[in-house]
Amino acid sequence: MRLATIRRPDGTTAAARLDGDELVVLGDAADVIAVLAGGGGGSGGGSGDLRIPLAGADLGPVVRPGKVICVGLNYRSHIEEMGRGFPDHPTLFSKFGDTLTGPYDDIVIPRVSAEVDWEVELGVVIGRPARHVEEAEAGACIAGYTIVNDVSMRDWQWRTTQWDQGKNFEASTPVGPFLVTADELGDAEGKGAVDLEITCRVDGKAMQTGRTCDLLFGPAALVAYISQFTTLRPGDLIATGTPGGVGAGRDPKVFLAPGQVLETTIEGIGSCRNRLVEDKNDDRTMTA
Repeated sequence: MRLATIRRPDGTTAAARLDGDELVVLGDAADVIAVLAGGGGGSGGGSGDLRIPLAGADLGPVVRPGKVICVGLNYRSHIEEMGRGFPDHPTLFSKFGDTLTGPYDDIVIPRVSAEVDWEVELGVVIGRPARHVEEAEAGACIAGYTIVNDVSMRDWQWRTTQWDQGKNFEASTPVGPFLVTADELGDAEGKGAVDLEITCRVDGKAMQTGRTCDLLFGPAALVAYISQFTTLRPGDLIATGTPGGVGAGRDPKVFLAPGQVLETTIEGIGSCRNRLVEDKNDDRTMTA
């Protein structure tokens, strides 16, 4: 099953299920998180089977979670290209909800950054609360998978040993287009029947190509580990890390520029396609 969050013309949002080339609105659920939190699988028609053509639908981030937890240095190929050793434990950092944007939205190149980089990632969406779970139990807590591009401002990321400032620019992280339920993808860790190809292209040129079997810590291991220190709740998102081929790992380094198109694809899930645009807005906000 494939679930999406639709933006409506009146500024509200709605959860929907993909049925062929149409999106079926799911009752009065405002988003996919509402479907997950309600324990519903999204199989019903909803709203009198209100249907919206997928073509031209305005899709928002598939979830806007309470927690976005990201994993750094989790693909062996990326660890090697960055000249690091294999970690004993996952390297974690967080994103704010304002960082997320839709799968087809424009991404602004911030005027304050000259080193904007790409990072295709498999996103894990939590379907039921998880606290102190074992790895063998963790798979049952996963609702499904989505696509994330952890677009990173490297010159800000590397100002200190803490990465958050380079990972949290507003509306910089596309998520979607769908949440694909675990039963449809099978073993997304690549240890069983399914081994997912994961790619990132810039202007049609493949910059990253990898497979999820290269993950050092897979989805179930990450859910179990994170659940030891915080409760994961329905809709929470884990970005599992990126394979080799990032711009900062190249010689010479390569970064994104306005006018380019970033395409992020994971086998069995689909693609995000985002145009990079110049920062022309002065959106300073001050309060008295």
